[in-house]
Amino acid sequence: MTATDPAITALAQSWCALSLLHGRIESHIERALQAGHDLSAREYSLLDVLSRQHDGDGGHLQMKQVADAVVLSQSATTRLVTRLEDRGLLERYLCPTDRRGIYTNVTESGLELLEAARPTNDAALREALDEAAENPELAPLVRVVETLKAPVPA
Repeated sequence: MTATDPAITALAQSWCALSLLHGRIESHIERALQAGHDLSAREYSLLDVLSRQHDGDGGHLQMKQVADAVVLSQSATTRLVTRLEDRGLLERYLCPTDRRGIYTNVTESGLELLEAARPTNDAALREALDEAAENPELAPLVRVVETLKAPVPA
């Protein structure tokens, strides 16, 4: 295959369309969350991921798992956790069974902000998808996104 191979060109065009859709959605959500809640899309995502933790076996996520879930490096995730901790939205504490482990929990203030921001996030997502569906290049991707089912945790 060469760089001018039609299959490669089509694949590259599809990737560009997917990237464009993602960028548009993320920008729309970012603006809505910033305007309504002084919260970035990454901050919202981190609060959402951490709010789903629970006490007990397998209940807390390691920082690498959190970083993977919010699609950031571990160092960027740590900086994000620190910013939210400074705002009183998260708290860290030592693992009771392994003093080397540090857990991060969403505070009551963080949960309240997350619940207030959730309708904004959901509405912005819907708006961005509806807008993208009007673009003939993005409409097929929007249909696929709308039919995806969330994976069931093991």
